[in-house]
Order: sequence, then C-alpha cells, then structure tokens
Amino acid sequence: MDAIETERLALRDFRSEDAADLFAYLHQPTASCFLSLSLADMGAAAAEANARSQSDEHIAVCFKDTGRLIGDLFAVQEDDTFSVGWNFNADFRGAGLASEAARALFGHLFTVRQARRLYAYVEDHNIASQRLCKRLGMRQEGLFKEYVTFKADSKGVPIYENTMQFAILRKEWEQQH
Repeated sequence: MDAIETERLALRDFRSEDAADLFAYLHQPTASCFLSLSLADMGAAAAEANARSQSDEHIAVCFKDTGRLIGDLFAVQEDDTFSVGWNFNADFRGAGLASEAARALFGHLFTVRQARRLYAYVEDHNIASQRLCKRLGMRQEGLFKEYVTFKADSKGVPIYENTMQFAILRKEWEQQH
C-alpha cells in the first residue's frame, strides 16, 4: 500500500526490521482476540513481520520521525466492505495514537479504496476499543453472545466471549468530515 502520513505517524507496509517492535506487543497480547498471534521468540517475530510484509491487509503504524513500529491496523476487504481492527503496544496507550492512525486509515478506505462500509468486532470487555470505535463515529450494530473463544479454562473447556459489532457507512463518515 502507499504510505499514509498523519501529524505524528506513518502507516506503511510491514518490513523485516519491524520484528523486535512487533515482538514487544505480541509476545503477550493484551486483547484476547490476539492471543492466537502470540509470538514465542524473535524468530517467530521475524517470520511474522516477513509474512505481514507480503500482505496489504496488515498495516504497520510507526512514529513518523523515527520509524519505530508502535502498533498495527488491519483492513480485510469483502467486496465494498472492509473488516477493520487495531492492535497497539500498551506502552503508547493514552496518547491518541490509535485514534489518529485509524482515522487516517478510514479516510483512505472511504476515499481511495471507495469502501461503502467498515465494521469492527470488539469483545464486550474491551472498553478501550469500544471507545475508539465511538470516537471514529462508528455505531454499535449488535452484540453476539458467546460468539467466539480464544482460550480455555484450566480443564480445557473453551471460554466464550461476547462480541460487539461496530460499523460506519461512507455517507456517515462524509457527514462527520
């Protein structure tokens, strides 16, 4: 993808040199939906950074001035709709970086890629992502009870999570911007 720049950030393709920074937030993911992406070591991080560099669905979010990877976004196309999401290093929480990055991606998807609709899944206990969805102008469309499992209890029984769906249409985005 073509790089997108904001005031503080650069959104770009992943590179092999992103492995250490990717490992910093994926060796112990904070959001349960990313547990399956957990990286065991730097070898796994290098392989993941390389795999992501081959896909436009994965977008590296870096500080514009240093190039340091601080998180990532994803945008998976389904006809004129994109499933979107984000995962950021917790060390950078609270500075508005996820909002800045996601807002830039949304603008790109609606104007350049001509998306009609964007949607995101968020676990009902992930308050930070719910707030981000609302800051981006997304509305809650539904709540899926015991929708998905990412882990099991000590006896191996799956723990199911409730998942919310948020979405925004291009015409809603245009009205807000």
